[in-house]
Amino acid sequence: MFQQLIPIARNAFVESLRQPIFLLLILLAGILQVFNTWNTGYSMGYTEAGEVSGDNKLLLDIGMSTVFVAAMLLAAFIATSVLSREIENKTVLTVVSKPVARPLLIIGKYLGVAGAITVATVTMLIYLLFAIRHGVMSTAADELDGPVLLFSFGATIISLGLAAWTNYFYGWNFPQTAVSLLLPFCAVGYFLTLCLSKEWQPQSPFLDFKPQITLACFCLMMAVLVLTSIATAASARLKQVPTIAICIIVFVLSLLTNHLLGRYAFNNKFVAIIREAAPVEFNQTGLIKPGDAYTVELQQDPTTSIKPGDPFYYGPSPNGSAILVRGFDRFQGDPADGSRFINPETPFALVVTESKGTHLSVRVAGSGAEGMIVRPPAEGDFVFTEPTRLTWAALVPWAILPNLQNFWLIDAVTQNQYVPPYHAVLVVVYAGAQICVFLCLAVMLFQKRDVG
Repeated sequence: MFQQLIPIARNAFVESLRQPIFLLLILLAGILQVFNTWNTGYSMGYTEAGEVSGDNKLLLDIGMSTVFVAAMLLAAFIATSVLSREIENKTVLTVVSKPVARPLLIIGKYLGVAGAITVATVTMLIYLLFAIRHGVMSTAADELDGPVLLFSFGATIISLGLAAWTNYFYGWNFPQTAVSLLLPFCAVGYFLTLCLSKEWQPQSPFLDFKPQITLACFCLMMAVLVLTSIATAASARLKQVPTIAICIIVFVLSLLTNHLLGRYAFNNKFVAIIREAAPVEFNQTGLIKPGDAYTVELQQDPTTSIKPGDPFYYGPSPNGSAILVRGFDRFQGDPADGSRFINPETPFALVVTESKGTHLSVRVAGSGAEGMIVRPPAEGDFVFTEPTRLTWAALVPWAILPNLQNFWLIDAVTQNQYVPPYHAVLVVVYAGAQICVFLCLAVMLFQKRDVG
């Protein structure tokens, strides 16, 4: 199987690099990054500390959007070029007429196209990182970043020059050679840029390295691979124009999935946000034993009155989709009666025992907290007074359809919210599941298609 799969993937990869639109969209994305440093200066302020601040936040947002749209269009064009066009020209018949299974052909084509799209996306993201290092030109008096200009333009010009030279003297394919040279030359150029300050002074490459932005770029690349699988599935039945239209529609709808479906999937409304939470007892490790108590300070007065005896739920999501306390029956009894809380016969509950403005006291009633409470409350958690209700009619399609917001980390980066590295692992798992689903759909669509 691998002896058949590898040649199919290699052929699709090479054919993708040879498409003129491939090189044009990469260069267009690079040129747009240059313009983005000029047209994103809106004096948004420089008070917040983080990897990006002020106008550079808008530069990152628009720059990442530029890469996203260009990669999406490229995936649609290339997928139709290596599959739909071969079906129209009957060239795929020579493959399926041999002992090559149709599912193997689809998987091989996708791997080849995905490899080419990865090369293009990484190159475009390096151009974005060049722009982030340079920063926004807010005024005409701002100084240019010499190393960025030298190494970015130098890598591009050298790659195009070598591609033209080898094309003229050896007949090598110009787009394929140029794209193959752009990625390593731009990567080396960016590394050299990190090693030099704007004043051409040597510095540590980690000084200007942006780990959170790099993580956001990686997640964006995974989103592009999901869109590539969608384009492959569409091109198994449709021609180029319908495939591009479907990719654009899916691209837009996937960005709106949370608004169209997600907000209806979980029904709950938070009443406050936790500013600080701490155990009452010094040696208390959490909300585990009957009678364990926490003091909670809220950021503002709750929107709904919280009274002693009310249930206490909390979680990191404002819509209640990730509540960290499982549902329980309402506490019966006097919240001031401590014996009811430490009695193991009392049904489990997490109860508000005292409420004074933004200060609350919560306590575990009964046993079984270890299986009901994921972790104690913490700063930034949202407070609820009832469990979340699920709407399956919205939850099921919301879970099935691709949700590109899971890959879009720009809001977290620009708001200086730390994204842990394990989030990338979750993104890879989610992207892998989506890719498998759409490749299965592509196999189903191509299985009975007439290619003769």
